[in-house]
Amino acid sequence: MKTLLLFLFSLATSIVVSAQDPAKLAPQNYKVLFENDQIRVIEYRLKPGEKEPMHSHLYGVFVYFLSDAKIRTTFPDGKTSEDSKKAGDTVWRDPVTHAGENIGDAEAHALLIEPRR
Repeated sequence: MKTLLLFLFSLATSIVVSAQDPAKLAPQNYKVLFENDQIRVIEYRLKPGEKEPMHSHLYGVFVYFLSDAKIRTTFPDGKTSEDSKKAGDTVWRDPVTHAGENIGDAEAHALLIEPRR
């Protein structure tokens, strides 16, 4: 019984995770460049005025900006924040659920490096 419950929990967790995976929800914005059991490298692009759907990053994410970017972020509770980055800026993000909108004049372009468990 315990094994069955662990299997069902694992299955439910995978379904939730894949349902919020940005590379699956918005493949036009997130392209997986490399993936193994330890790391995933994703190219991110968001055109001016474009929005991406609510999604999650379950573990810490290292972001390296390849271009200047001005993004409005919306969180599940409806709160928003606006942030500007310059090409070459780096960010470490804790796990987060959010949606984004490019409110700048140029395409936002970044690399995301996600540790895998």
